[in-house]
Amino acid sequence: MHKQSSPQVDGWNLYTPSQRIIRDRTVWTKVQGILAPLQFVVCIISLFLVVRYLSTGEGYYAATVSIIIKSFLLFLIMITGAIWEKVVFGQFLFAEAFFWEDVVSFFVIFFHGLYLYVLLAGDFSPTTQMSVALFAYFLYFINAFQFLRKLRLARQAYQKNVLPKNEVSK
Repeated sequence: MHKQSSPQVDGWNLYTPSQRIIRDRTVWTKVQGILAPLQFVVCIISLFLVVRYLSTGEGYYAATVSIIIKSFLLFLIMITGAIWEKVVFGQFLFAEAFFWEDVVSFFVIFFHGLYLYVLLAGDFSPTTQMSVALFAYFLYFINAFQFLRKLRLARQAYQKNVLPKNEVSK
């Protein structure tokens, strides 16, 4: 397996020039660009429904359906994200540029999967089920923050190193 590493410019250049071209041309970048905000919106709605259930005892079914949809979107974005990493970096996950984000993603996936197990096992109270979902969402928000922070810093480094000085401030 051939591993392409990314040169570090100010510590935040995530892509070689050829990886940047591949990233910009692959359909998987567009897929990620659609799924990531969709999953975030679903998570916010689901979080509201889970908190509503935990605080009022109402809306268990709606909260449960929303968690299942959120979990499905998470699994879908992880599969398509692994394909994206293979296309751009030459390996399915744990590419140097996104190593720690992928590590945390596995914890996020584990706890979403644990929620589904707790739900289907039938041996756990609705409060326990919702608590597991809340912890999975907490990890998801940490992971989303990781990605957004890294992408923002990478964009700033790219602009600093590629654009003329008067274009960087725009």
